Amino acid sequence: MEVIATQDKECTILALSGRMDATTTIDFDNTVQTVMKDGHTRILLDLKDLVYVSSAGLRSLLTLAKALKAAQGKLVFCSLQPMVAEVFRISGFDRMLSVYDEREAGLTALNG
Repeated sequence: MEVIATQDKECTILALSGRMDATTTIDFDNTVQTVMKDGHTRILLDLKDLVYVSSAGLRSLLTLAKALKAAQGKLVFCSLQPMVAEVFRISGFDRMLSVYDEREAGLTALNG
């Protein structure tokens, strides 16, 4: 999995690509820790190129959501591929977390 971090105003965009599983969540967690350590607590996860997420990946995402909530931050997701969207639906993540179809809608929610 590849994680590319960019800034948009006060928001950090993390674009994920590939597969998020037990072996790749370590890189994601390290990136997120660095982003939060640098004081960035408004994060958009763009999952347009993420083709798979395992239970380990879901656990990592939930850990991030809890950490951001504790830091009075905000986390939104956008552009889920059908397989990832189905995993979010089955696990109930689509009801617990803010998920948007497009990046711009997610950024509007973060900046609003």
